[in-house]
Amino acid sequence: MPANSGQGASHSSPVRSSINSAVTAIATTPEKIAGMFRRRYPTVAITGMSGVGKTQLADRLTKRATPDVALEIGSTVMERRTRRSARLQGFRFLVVPGENAATRLTALDEVFHDAPVDGVVHVVANGYATARGVSGSHKVPNVSREEQLGAELEDWTITAHRIAAMAVRRDAPIWLVIAVNKTDLFADEIDKAVEYYSPGSGSPFGNRIDELRGLVGGAKLWVDVLPVSTQDASVSGSPSSAMIDTLVERLGHLSGHS
Repeated sequence: MPANSGQGASHSSPVRSSINSAVTAIATTPEKIAGMFRRRYPTVAITGMSGVGKTQLADRLTKRATPDVALEIGSTVMERRTRRSARLQGFRFLVVPGENAATRLTALDEVFHDAPVDGVVHVVANGYATARGVSGSHKVPNVSREEQLGAELEDWTITAHRIAAMAVRRDAPIWLVIAVNKTDLFADEIDKAVEYYSPGSGSPFGNRIDELRGLVGGAKLWVDVLPVSTQDASVSGSPSSAMIDTLVERLGHLSGHS
């Protein structure tokens, strides 16, 4: 009897080992599957200060609409969108709130550290951001264009620090698109605005881009600057949708999904 018990034990050891391995595999499978699907399609962060049109741009990219009331108030939580159209199908867009609040910083940490994105669309407005009141107040501040441009620089500094930290941890290059929005408000100065936000331009914003590239290495950060308009209007004789199409095409190319 003892001999039989010993023999049974010797055979059960590899069986238990197999069972334990199977249990471990089952336990870790959800995370592995989730990770696989997260990486199947690119994830893109849409950043920028409050009022530059991040939500509207996400609407155009994902072909959905946000109620006007929500657009006027602005969002204080991160919005998650998935594109369903044939081009860029499956692309996931994470819209980081522009309000300088704890939720914004938490969202920035998520997209650049906890679950790093594949690329960034940073939205600017050439000083034409929609002014909004402080959270909880209906009073809209009277802000000059120069103050808006200054606020954009401050906002970009916060985002740039996180992009730099993400780039240091990653082997593959990171791509960044500066989306110059609201071009319908300065149709005659689009080229000038694009130059202002471009690397090597010598402008305050261009210098900040150069600093970021110098910090992480030019080969690790690809930068594009594209004009866009989220309004259903003609800009410089062309429909604004043409600008969105150009952005979509560029996102596909940068992500290897063109």
